[in-house]
Amino acid sequence: MASNITPAVDDDAPALAGAIVIHAKKVCETADHLWRVLGDVSIPVDGLTDTRQQHKVSFGTESMARVYIYQTIYDLAQSEVADRLENRPALLKQLGLNRVPTQQNLSYAWNQFSEQTKTTLEAAAKGIAREARDHDVISEALIPINLGEKEANDDKSDSKVSRAHVREHGSKVVELARRHGFAEFDSDRADNRVYEDEQILDLFSNACLTQGSAHSEGEAGWFLEENEICDDSTFLRVIKQFATPSDEEVTRSVQELQIEDIVAFTELYREAVMASFNAATENILKTIRHEDPFDDRHVVAAVDFTHVPYHVWPWIDKDEKIPKAEYPPMVSGYKEDGEIKHGYTFATITIVGNDVPIILGIEPVKERSAWEPEDAPADSKADVVDVLLDTAQQYVDLDEVLLDRGFYSNEVYATIHDRGLVYMTPVPKYEDDYEAIGKIKSKEGVDAAVKNDVPFAIDGELHHTAEFLYVPATDEEAEGSYAVFVTNRDHVAPDEIMHVTNSYSRRWDIENQYKSVKAFLPRTSSKDYRVRLFSFTFAALLYNLWRLTDYLVKLGTDREIRSPPVVTARTFVRAVSQSLRQGG
Repeated sequence: MASNITPAVDDDAPALAGAIVIHAKKVCETADHLWRVLGDVSIPVDGLTDTRQQHKVSFGTESMARVYIYQTIYDLAQSEVADRLENRPALLKQLGLNRVPTQQNLSYAWNQFSEQTKTTLEAAAKGIAREARDHDVISEALIPINLGEKEANDDKSDSKVSRAHVREHGSKVVELARRHGFAEFDSDRADNRVYEDEQILDLFSNACLTQGSAHSEGEAGWFLEENEICDDSTFLRVIKQFATPSDEEVTRSVQELQIEDIVAFTELYREAVMASFNAATENILKTIRHEDPFDDRHVVAAVDFTHVPYHVWPWIDKDEKIPKAEYPPMVSGYKEDGEIKHGYTFATITIVGNDVPIILGIEPVKERSAWEPEDAPADSKADVVDVLLDTAQQYVDLDEVLLDRGFYSNEVYATIHDRGLVYMTPVPKYEDDYEAIGKIKSKEGVDAAVKNDVPFAIDGELHHTAEFLYVPATDEEAEGSYAVFVTNRDHVAPDEIMHVTNSYSRRWDIENQYKSVKAFLPRTSSKDYRVRLFSFTFAALLYNLWRLTDYLVKLGTDREIRSPPVVTARTFVRAVSQSLRQGG
């Protein structure tokens, strides 16, 4: 039986598609996400033909029309649409669905759409994609590529298709990354400056590519007689200006200031550099939001510390406890591979698991070291985690936070718990006593156990309870026969222990991230904290832009997002450097 929806007249189809697109254009003026455009655009169902019996269907014509437009824009198969709707509740809601349709539901509905209705919706989809691109809701680089018949039938490997995509669309993707990242850094110099910011960033990109330095880049410019390359002193001066607020001026060498003044200035530097980094990160996330890779059912972030080595001894005489007076106050000691080292400390929060691994926030960390006065200022781990979570939750809806054992602290856990988030971290020390472990709940036949409802207190008062999970140790997790994890999940059952603890392996993404970021770091011997802070932040930005580029390429070639990179980090930096030279 035909539905009571009035069949569309053929001549009205172009006008109907045009009306949908006109409204979509208006929606694009305020929307920051293509899903929201698809959810808010008006779909006049009285102009569509749907021959299903409307009083029996679970999914109405309007919602199915929105899904059809979504499928057309993203160039998906019905099975892929069904999978995405199942795994992304926000998308389901945005398209007007109250439950997940099966592939059979989609197939039946679309078979009951008339050819004219399909033509109308396909024309509307193309128009909506175009408007979304023109309003920066979706980048042109994100529009799925249509391989020619020859390429589509080619038996060559996927890597060949990927290379073809990179050649065809690479310049757009790299320029997108450049515009969204580098444009947010402003040295605030006079208009009559000799070298533009883009040229300085060009030098910095080259230094990152070769792990060179300001001196090596300036020397290369002199030797090759390249007038667009400044000398190393100019290079470093502009880098410092990137990290100095426009209304602040440091009249003396940073190292000549008292420690309290230095710490105060480093906070100003942090605000200046992080404002640029955060703006660039927001641009990156807006670019990939059309696909909303962070809207899975369970979004996990990892928080960790990393150290950038500083190869200078802090003592004049350690035995007599005489420190160097002008030793950089942001440098602290840390242990690595059983050896005491010195370096700058940075904390990051990064999306891990099945999502695009983007660094959402960075915090430089001031730790008190043995060579400093006892009253020297220092950052608490709970405060650092709190700031990182503030930053990250501006961009994504987090569910869980994974931390290194160095964050084992009631205050840290309270900070996370108060936000309604799940935390999980290894316990650094525990009583290696199998008999004690045997007394708590375990799953029969499995060498694991759980201790439920362990109290965690703040200022002597119960704050919340947590679960201690005991599992056989690996070399990475513990020195004893058992590794112990703590989490504030609700009452972990014995048969859930291994599943919960295995999920902690997702945190290792952050270890790979730090290797990549440090591979981008240029060499420097500068004691000025602005240079050190900018170097790490810019390296982290390059990491994010590389991940963005690789994501876009994978999207265009239908690759799994978490598959090995199609575009290597080194290839990306070379492409950015070349783009900067051409643009500058």
